[in-house]
Amino acid sequence: MMKVAVIMGSISDMPVMQEAIDILKAFDIETEVDIVSAHRTPEKLFDFSKNAHHRGITVIIAGAGGAAHLPGMVASLSPLPVIGVPVKSSNSIDGWDSILSILQMPGGVPVATVALNGAKNAGILAAQIIGSHSKAVLDRIILYKTGLKEAVIIASESIQK
Repeated sequence: MMKVAVIMGSISDMPVMQEAIDILKAFDIETEVDIVSAHRTPEKLFDFSKNAHHRGITVIIAGAGGAAHLPGMVASLSPLPVIGVPVKSSNSIDGWDSILSILQMPGGVPVATVALNGAKNAGILAAQIIGSHSKAVLDRIILYKTGLKEAVIIASESIQK
């Protein structure tokens, strides 16, 4: 079974990051959740990043606000794909500092970046990465996307009456 790690820089990021956890559970994907601060627990960040693949982690979702160094630092140390979630935090500049910190990575250190507070999409993207190697997960994603399509069709029909 493939597993996704969902990490965040602070407990205050949990309300946003919970959306990634929830969607991964809906796809029946095992998750590991932790707080790993790039600035307050750098040793933990190094250990987590260098060893995640040894623990069966397949994809890492990292959410952070403010300076938001967590996703990039994890990506610099881990061979795994990292999805960054910029979080609009109390000390942020309308979220732009987080977005740009995660988005503007140097060549050789990619971080897939979703929208501000876009943890749900990060979870879906992680599931799609896993789905490229797991038919069971791929089938769940196809069913999920079919549901999205059907919801739009129903909404469209409801306003046509």
